[in-house]
Amino acid sequence: MEINNIDVRNYPGSTKTYIEGKLHDIRVPMRRIDLTPTVKIINGEKMMHENAPVYVYDTSGAYTDPDITIDINKGLPRTREKWLSQRDDLEQLPGITSEYGRQREADKGLDSIRFANRYAPRRAKKGCAITQMALAKQGIITPEMEYVAIRENMNNDKLGIKSHITPQLVRDEIAAGRAVLPANINHPESEPMIIGSKFLVKLNTNIGNSALSSGIEEEVNKAVWSCYWGGDTLMDLSTGDNIHETREWIIRNCPVPMGTVPVYQALEKV
Repeated sequence: MEINNIDVRNYPGSTKTYIEGKLHDIRVPMRRIDLTPTVKIINGEKMMHENAPVYVYDTSGAYTDPDITIDINKGLPRTREKWLSQRDDLEQLPGITSEYGRQREADKGLDSIRFANRYAPRRAKKGCAITQMALAKQGIITPEMEYVAIRENMNNDKLGIKSHITPQLVRDEIAAGRAVLPANINHPESEPMIIGSKFLVKLNTNIGNSALSSGIEEEVNKAVWSCYWGGDTLMDLSTGDNIHETREWIIRNCPVPMGTVPVYQALEKV
């Protein structure tokens, strides 16, 4: 199965830009909006004052980066793959281990709709707690934590504007249970973001197929446009056919954290 690439362009009047991390080797995307000059008439003479660009939070991922070639059939760049490979608390499995997953893999009738690029899953090594909260409680500032601190600052630090949102604050809030940083180790395409009372308000969007309508291509389109228009997180509420395969396509092309309601898929199984 092949899906036509989605024609998502950069936002008019803005440019994709990146801010480098200081603690980790990370690049945090921002959208730079160029402002028109302020024009005033003083003593009959037109005076123009240039305005500095404004940097804003950008959820569109690689889709608006002109330097990255997007191919829906191959999936997005795996932004966090390098960070995960450097951790000593994770291990990579040789393949899918769940009984249901192996059944789907063995079903040749699904080959025509299966996502072509397959990735072996990771899991925690025995005895290791691997969540961002567990790491925060150990006093560790992860790349994900620095990433969201930079995102939440929206370039203030680079402009010399002192901000209370620092990597240390992010760690403190997560460790205390006042914030959550969704960072599924098997969804490295997702860019880190944070939800909590001391951080920017976030928007969640819901998509999903049904037994009556919508297929894989339509659901991927929904996911892409959700991220383009500012959705911070995505919920797949599919209740129709081939949820397992549909979700794999969405995850591999989704630059934001994604959740689901397992009971919906349980209904498809029975």
